[in-house]
Amino acid sequence: MAPLAPALPPRVLLVMPEQWPRALLRAELRERGYDALGAPGVAAALAYPVSAPARGPVRLILVDQAALGASEEPLLAQLLERHGHPASVLLTRLGQAPEAAGWTRVLSRPARIADLADAVAALLPLPTNALRPDR
Repeated sequence: MAPLAPALPPRVLLVMPEQWPRALLRAELRERGYDALGAPGVAAALAYPVSAPARGPVRLILVDQAALGASEEPLLAQLLERHGHPASVLLTRLGQAPEAAGWTRVLSRPARIADLADAVAALLPLPTNALRPDR
């Protein structure tokens, strides 16, 4: 029996306005084997192509509630639809309920980078034959 062809690493889109937490989470996910990309807001996330050569589709979108300002929130449905309604995770501010239903998972602050990466891994397990993302 022939071995399975290597699978592309699952793509995760991080929508977080703060650069350092976004960069740290992206690095942690890439270290674990995910193809992670980030954007400071929903409008910027819409600029990413749905498909790219040698990359798979976005399979999970993590959104920091701080990125959902009045001008960004209406674009969220468009972002999710554009990527085929992948799993979606909302990171909320402490003590605030999410404004919209339909999230796959809701996480509350404070949250460590490792906790966020663990939540992604629980919702989007890596295929056993996944390639490592390009560094």
